[in-house]
Amino acid sequence: METCTLAPSRPVQLNSALHVPLCGATADSSCCCEEGGSERTSLWPALHTVLGGSSWRNTGSIMSSAYRNRIQEFKETLSEENINLKTLRELCFNGIPFEGGIRALCWKILLNYVPFDQTIWESFLKKQREVYSQFLKEMIIQPGIAKANLGLSREDVTLEDHPLNPNPDSRWNNYFKDNEILLQIDKDVRRLYPDMAFFQRPTEYPCQLILDPQNDYETLRRRVEQTTLKAQTVNRNRSGVTNVSSPGKALYLYPSNEYEVLPNGSEAHWEVVERILFIYAKLNPGIAYVQGMNEIVGPIYYTFATDPNSQWKEHAEADTFFCFTNLMSENRDNFLKSLDDSQCGITYKMESVYSMLKDKDLDLYLKLEEQNIKPQYFTFRWLTLLLSQEFLLPDVIRIWDTLFSDQDRFHFLILVCCAMLILIRDKLLAGDFTVNMRLLQDYPISDVHTILIKAKDLQDNS
Repeated sequence: METCTLAPSRPVQLNSALHVPLCGATADSSCCCEEGGSERTSLWPALHTVLGGSSWRNTGSIMSSAYRNRIQEFKETLSEENINLKTLRELCFNGIPFEGGIRALCWKILLNYVPFDQTIWESFLKKQREVYSQFLKEMIIQPGIAKANLGLSREDVTLEDHPLNPNPDSRWNNYFKDNEILLQIDKDVRRLYPDMAFFQRPTEYPCQLILDPQNDYETLRRRVEQTTLKAQTVNRNRSGVTNVSSPGKALYLYPSNEYEVLPNGSEAHWEVVERILFIYAKLNPGIAYVQGMNEIVGPIYYTFATDPNSQWKEHAEADTFFCFTNLMSENRDNFLKSLDDSQCGITYKMESVYSMLKDKDLDLYLKLEEQNIKPQYFTFRWLTLLLSQEFLLPDVIRIWDTLFSDQDRFHFLILVCCAMLILIRDKLLAGDFTVNMRLLQDYPISDVHTILIKAKDLQDNS
């Protein structure tokens, strides 16, 4: 996917007076992470009620007049039967309010998931969520179960397809290959935003299709536990002799507290993220799973799973999957090593940061060149993970508001990276190689709004 040649978007004024927080919670109110009710409501009327009804009016007293006016602008734009994308982008560029699920809805539109025509939302979303349910049925099952359900006995299934079947198309062979990917995903999602309790908490809407005891589907968590146990207790030497070690001496991949069992029928948010990534890997074998994808899907899922609108929140998993897939269709080249040196590969984009820096701040560029600080030493992570590891989650989400709303979003990301360098130019010019590498790998500025203001200034003066 070529992302480097899109026409630049219409200039938008980044208003410093309207810096939008991650959520509307006050110091005395509950965090937006808290799960809401499960009562089903209609799609747009629910959002309209929160924005225009008593809920919105009650919070209005603690908001500034400018912020209330801004919410009203979003309300009017999202109330149109056919949403004007140009107007929405201009609003979102300055940051999106959390109230009423505005951010979650805007992201779904900006990531080309929800269509502009609201009259078809209900039918469209129903179809997409049915498609995702079918993915669950087809891809998160134990080999042999499907055939057994067709009336074949377990003995018949074993004769035709069993774990030692050498056929490369064997269902079990594919199962074992999938486990290699699953183990990497599992390791990554368990440490997703470790400073936050959110991903370790149980979701209010666990996947009933998989957790229903009447079904034969197994959870990915259980699959990982079984795979890990077998890998720990069974060792085969080069002569083919199998040794089974004592379970008491087994070494565990994870601390025991990471396997604490939730009540039956429950699952943690990280398990939902794991499922999304596993299905994506199955559907996209050319790229499968690459470490770091968890850092991209995490903020999207968090935003959707904390939506105040319970009906949207109930389907956060399916909606996240499709939005993540759409985002990866634009960003996937960064994860493909074969495209590293192409015009859309990550090497070209990293060099673009330095090319822009050379144009905007020659002295700083020459200093980094003199110290042999190559862009790949720090911009690889910045660009590939969309800055998701450089800032706290609320700040990442605020940056993504602007990235998603810019028509040429990944060019603007390069502008943001250049702005980050220029904003610490004095420290970089004064530092040696070691000091500067520490600065670049642990970026010192936490005020992302200042960074976005600078990036917009660079864009306007290009």
